[in-house]
Amino acid sequence: MRMTTTRAGQGHKIVKWVVATVLLVLVLPLVPYVFDAYADKPPVPANASSVPSPGADLWREVRQRDGIVSGTTQARGVDAGTLINSSGEAWREYRISKLIPYSAYIFGAMLAVFLVYFLIRGKIRITGGRSGVLIPRFTLFARWVHWVGAVTFMILAFTGLVLLYGKLVLIPVLGAEGFGVTASVGKWLHDVISPLFIVALIFMIFTFLKESLINFKVDMMWFLRAGGYLGGKHPSAEKVNAGQKLWYWAVALGGLAIVASGLIMYFPNFEQGRVLLQDAHMIHTLASVFVIAFMIVHIYLASFGVEGALECITTGYCDSNWAKEHHDLWYEEMVKEGKVGATFEDTKEAPPASAKPSQG
Repeated sequence: MRMTTTRAGQGHKIVKWVVATVLLVLVLPLVPYVFDAYADKPPVPANASSVPSPGADLWREVRQRDGIVSGTTQARGVDAGTLINSSGEAWREYRISKLIPYSAYIFGAMLAVFLVYFLIRGKIRITGGRSGVLIPRFTLFARWVHWVGAVTFMILAFTGLVLLYGKLVLIPVLGAEGFGVTASVGKWLHDVISPLFIVALIFMIFTFLKESLINFKVDMMWFLRAGGYLGGKHPSAEKVNAGQKLWYWAVALGGLAIVASGLIMYFPNFEQGRVLLQDAHMIHTLASVFVIAFMIVHIYLASFGVEGALECITTGYCDSNWAKEHHDLWYEEMVKEGKVGATFEDTKEAPPASAKPSQG
């Protein structure tokens, strides 16, 4: 009996020592925190909202949230010292939330306006009908320059829009793989056609510069009367009216912006940083949207909107009644120079077979 009691007492002692040891192991590491809690500390500022975190500060520096800072690295290259450039997120946000929807709104609005205008007004006919007497208007060289520039720009515009809207519009139709092939071909065409457009743009600027210079008095009156497109008699115009001059300068200035920004993106091996490339992309897309919007106006008026306009740049000749109605100041010059019913002197290019002999 005594042996049993002794063993039970020893068991209790062992349990007590085990519990005491566990408590000591758990409590002893907490003792410094107790002293720290009651130690004298400087007062916490009233505006302190959080405890500084070295990890958060480090990540803020990595993300360049307080401005781009270049670090030190053994790697050599543009932006090699920048781990993460937060401006890339700003560029992505601009492309997705602003460029894509707003450009679509602009193009859609332009198309809707001219569709409604055509349904209401219809094609603007030559008031006096065709006379059959033709006037030489654009030389063969000028027409080649126009059409090479027009075709190359339309290819660039189409492929650029495919790359811009393809993810939203074409993937649901073609699937991811189908769009991948389409995008690759579009990118290749964009790169191949770009040099041709650059050359054509230079020729276009110099070929049509003289006749596109602003005549403030004549051109302002043309704009005030909306070119006669809203009704009434067509206002006076030179060989190129004010609207066509505006289109010329949109192509010239917008085209130069497109070319310059495109070259910066096309040749990134001249140590352009990511910020410069993103800025170039923004200029490239905004200038492209600007010129494409103008192109919609130009195509509508030249092909669907005005009778006799398209043949000027396809055959090189225009009907004398059309010239008298739309470009009366230029028509008077042609009458004085005796070029009504004449052919081009430089190429001796014959007018279309439908032309009638000159009536004086």
